[in-house]
Amino acid sequence: MNDALFHDRAMQVADARSQQRCDAVLERMHTHRGHPAAALEQLLDDDPGCVWAHCLRAGLIVHADDTASWSALRTSLDAIDAAKLDRDDPALRHAAAARAWLDGDSMLALARYGAIVAERPRDLLALMVAHALDFRMARWEMLRDRVAGVLPRWHAGMRGYASVLAMYAFGLEENGEYRQAEKIARDALAIDPMHVGAMHALVHVLEMEARAREGLAFLADNEAAWSEGNGYVVHLAWHRALFHFELEDVGAALAVYDRKIANAANGDVSALSDASALLWRLELRNFDLRERWQALADRWATQRLALVRPFHIVHAMMAFAAAKRKSAATRLLDALHEEAPAVLPERALMRPMCEALAAFARRDFAACVEWLTQVRRFAHRCGGSLAQCDLIHLTFTEAALRARKSSLANALVAERATRKPTSPLNRFLQNRVRLAMPAMA
Repeated sequence: MNDALFHDRAMQVADARSQQRCDAVLERMHTHRGHPAAALEQLLDDDPGCVWAHCLRAGLIVHADDTASWSALRTSLDAIDAAKLDRDDPALRHAAAARAWLDGDSMLALARYGAIVAERPRDLLALMVAHALDFRMARWEMLRDRVAGVLPRWHAGMRGYASVLAMYAFGLEENGEYRQAEKIARDALAIDPMHVGAMHALVHVLEMEARAREGLAFLADNEAAWSEGNGYVVHLAWHRALFHFELEDVGAALAVYDRKIANAANGDVSALSDASALLWRLELRNFDLRERWQALADRWATQRLALVRPFHIVHAMMAFAAAKRKSAATRLLDALHEEAPAVLPERALMRPMCEALAAFARRDFAACVEWLTQVRRFAHRCGGSLAQCDLIHLTFTEAALRARKSSLANALVAERATRKPTSPLNRFLQNRVRLAMPAMA
């Protein structure tokens, strides 16, 4: 056989194998099963010139907001540039979108990934990254509508359809369309019963409708699917603990925290934020959490906080303030004073929220109320989900109660009760307001 011909055929086989491995990595990404990053790094070790693998790595880093992987992202973008691709190659558009994120322009990154989706509605990688950016930038309508716009180009026979439905269900839920969100999430689970993204969307519906017992039953029935080996292990454990908290079973909530959240193997800022968010809810109820706060503050202290999103900065402040780490909290606040003027809502919330948390921890509840008053009307754009952003309202409510601001406390509790009339937690707060009103008046 001619050596050149043999080489060409060998390259074709190698390309086909790399493409199959890329497809497998993408499936792990959109189903949230397994460890896509590890599989992708092995692929790139074996085939460092695989352009699609570099696009996947870029998308994975932007999707995860993984600022610790900037160097790897630069390497992949340089590799795509070095491939001398045709100017119409989709890989160049993926690279341009990821480069905008690397340069600190998330809005441009979103615009570029969104443009790919508009022209290539079956580009699942671009859709996933745009969906993640829509979420982080609190573009709630686009979180729903971007996915709705591509749905006519998908059908149940396609690989990835359940993931598209899961994204759509989450977008519906974050826009308050709970009935349709539940239907779409269950449609996704009918296709792929082990899809943790669809489970996550459904759990959010149950949380927002105060259906805590249903939520606990659902998570228990599907525990084999979500409790290990996927990207939602800690976060769904957090939801389980939240359901227990809603039902005022603090012992069960803390058991979940100790078993699944406190020492999570991944230990990234998302897991630490879930840990802070749960403990802070319990802190608002005056539970003694000193040892847990100290251990969590130790873990936060190892993070390079200068590089992470404001959402996570706020959760780091919860740990430092509650653990009485005054120097760490002060350094964080000093850094915020040096920040450039805020543009995005999440960044505008960061300093007032951190100041409010520090004030609450030192029992200056009036100051906490003053800081939160500044942001109450756009607190739902905190960079997290509706369930996550609710912590701002809970803190505001508790601070108002402790500051003896009766009218404000009454109004805040009434807001909560109107949104979730069946919530045991809200009924508890209503009782507190009724008992405290004469004393606060």
